[in-house]
Amino acid sequence: MNLDELEEKIGIDFKSKSLLEQVLVHRSYLNENRDFGLDNNERLEFLGDAVLELIVTKYLYENYDNPEGELTNLRSALVRGKSLAELAQKFDIGKLLYLSRGEDKSGGRTNQLLLANAFEALIGAIFLDQGYEVAEKFVEKHLIIHLPEIIDKKLHIDPKSNIQELAQEEKGITPTYEVLSEEGPDHAKKFKVGIFLGDKKIGEGGGNSKQSAQTAAAENALTNWNGKNNSLRL
Repeated sequence: MNLDELEEKIGIDFKSKSLLEQVLVHRSYLNENRDFGLDNNERLEFLGDAVLELIVTKYLYENYDNPEGELTNLRSALVRGKSLAELAQKFDIGKLLYLSRGEDKSGGRTNQLLLANAFEALIGAIFLDQGYEVAEKFVEKHLIIHLPEIIDKKLHIDPKSNIQELAQEEKGITPTYEVLSEEGPDHAKKFKVGIFLGDKKIGEGGGNSKQSAQTAAAENALTNWNGKNNSLRL
């Protein structure tokens, strides 16, 4: 895939092709190619992050009369790194990234953080090259379109609160958490936690703390709940 194909995928014909190319430049690449001629994408990412937040905030303000705290949670759910990385994957941005050999070998083309950063850089580049309205339409078409699903599945609510509410409403049971395993030294311990409804395990997750592992377990349980096995019979 080349820049022309990327433009076709995103539906935007850039005036400045070098600006679009800069979106794809990770700083690790410049460490090995100092005469490349373009800067890395970090400044574009910085700009894109602000533009993205403004677009989403404006949309939520104009279309929802929820309290400030709820609007903040909706915005966070929309612009979280995982969502942005998935959009970057949708446009095959990973295939075009300029990475160092080491970053490439270590899986940089599928790294969620790198992909999310590149997507934010793309928003910044669209804003500079095409203006606010084009950037706004792009974000609404590809990101804000997922807002009804987020609200319907309550993805903007903290995962632990969400699964607790679902379990109490539909099963009349409050979920409990249990540490399934601990690995590693005290300064770098990893936990695996299970979430249970009664004696039935409905999800599990890992993390560097019990709290983060519980959150991951709750997210896994929500995925199971909203998926094919949403009955979760006890």
